[in-house]
Amino acid sequence: MSKDKYSSFRPDTRIVHTGGDPKAFKGVVNPPVYRASTVIFPTVQDMNEATKNRFDTTFYGVHGTPTSFALEDAMADLEGGYRAISVSSGLAAITTALISFLNAGDHLLMVDSAYGPARNFCNTTLKRFGVETTYYDPMIGSGISDLIRPETKVIFTESPGSYTFEIQDIPAIAEVAHQNDIKVMIDNTWSAGYFFKPFEHGVDISIQATTKYQAGHADVILGHIITKTEEDWHKIKVDTATLGQAVSPDVSYLCLRGLRTLSVRLEQHQESALALAHWLQERPEFETILHPAFASCPGHEIWLRDFTGSSGLFSVVLKDYTTEQVNAMLDGMDYFAMGFSWGGFESLMVASDPAKIRSATTWEAAGPLLRIHAGQEDVEDLIADLERGLNRLTGKA
Repeated sequence: MSKDKYSSFRPDTRIVHTGGDPKAFKGVVNPPVYRASTVIFPTVQDMNEATKNRFDTTFYGVHGTPTSFALEDAMADLEGGYRAISVSSGLAAITTALISFLNAGDHLLMVDSAYGPARNFCNTTLKRFGVETTYYDPMIGSGISDLIRPETKVIFTESPGSYTFEIQDIPAIAEVAHQNDIKVMIDNTWSAGYFFKPFEHGVDISIQATTKYQAGHADVILGHIITKTEEDWHKIKVDTATLGQAVSPDVSYLCLRGLRTLSVRLEQHQESALALAHWLQERPEFETILHPAFASCPGHEIWLRDFTGSSGLFSVVLKDYTTEQVNAMLDGMDYFAMGFSWGGFESLMVASDPAKIRSATTWEAAGPLLRIHAGQEDVEDLIADLERGLNRLTGKA
C-alpha cells in the first residue's frame, strides 16, 4: 500500500497498515523476515546501479533488507517524518544522531534531566573528541537563548525527562534554535511517537528507543532516528553506514509486529498508569506525583497543550523514608519487578536519586523517588501489590 493511499487514514488505522505491502510479499500481511548479508546482481550494470542507490535498495545486508525498510517506513509515518533509520539500540540512536551533527570545537546544549547513558556519552566520548556540553534546566523554554554560543550546533531535549518527568516547551526552544541555525533533537520514547508529534512542534530529529513501546514485549533491543528533512536523513544515514550500524531482520520483524498493536497497548498502559497515580496521590506515604497529566508535574500545562495522551511511565516521590524501608517495600513486590527498561507488558518499579547526576539544576525532594511502569496486569492486582508494599515500607506488614 502506497503512502499516498493511507495518508488520509486515521492514526489507529495507519498503525495497522503502514509499512505493509502485501502485493510485494505475495499476499503476506506483515513483511516477512529477510535474512541477508550478500545480495547478488545479474549484471555489472545492475550492481553499479545498486551501489549508487545503496541506501534505497537491498544492496548489502548491513544497509538493510525489505524487513527493516518496512519498519523504517512505518516509523517515519508514525512520527510524521521524512524517513527513519534503524540502529542497534535507543542509546545508539542518541549517540549516532549527535555524532552526525557535532565536530571538534562544537558546543552541545543537553537537557539536565536526560537519560543517564546519554549524559555519560557527553561526559566521556564527546568530551574526548573535543565537543563541549552545557547542561540546561529542562524548564528553561525560550530562555535557552542565553546559553547559545556561536559554536552551538545542537540542542538536545527529552520530554518528559527521565525519572523526573519535566515537560519541556519544545516549540519555544525550537524557535530560538532555528533563529541560530541549530538542530533540535528530542528523545521521544515516552510518547512512542503516538502522543507527541515532534515535527509539528519544531523538532528536526526525533529519537526513539523502539525497544520500548513499539516492540512492546521486553524481548527486543532496537532504536530509530527519524528526520524531518531528506538532507538530515542522508547525513545520518551515511554516518550510520560508516559506523557499521546494523540491525537484525528478526528484530525488525518483531518490532513491526509489535507496532500493529501499539495504540491498543498504549491505551491500556495510559489507563492503568493514571489509575495507579490517582490511587497513590491519596496515600499519606507520598509527597508528590510526577505524572505529566497531574498538575504537580513540572510543565503540566505544556503537556496539555502539546500532547494527546500519556504512556505508562511516571514517578512518585515518597516522604522521608530510609533506604532500608524502601528496600523492604521493593524486595517483596509480586507484580512490580525491578528492571531498567520499560514499555513491555510487565510492570516495573525502581528507586532513584536524581540529585546524583544533576549539574544545571538542583534536585530537592522530601524523600526517595520511585519510577513506576504500569504494565498490562489487572490494575486492581497492581494496587493490591502496592498496598502490601506500602505496609512493608511503614512497618505494618
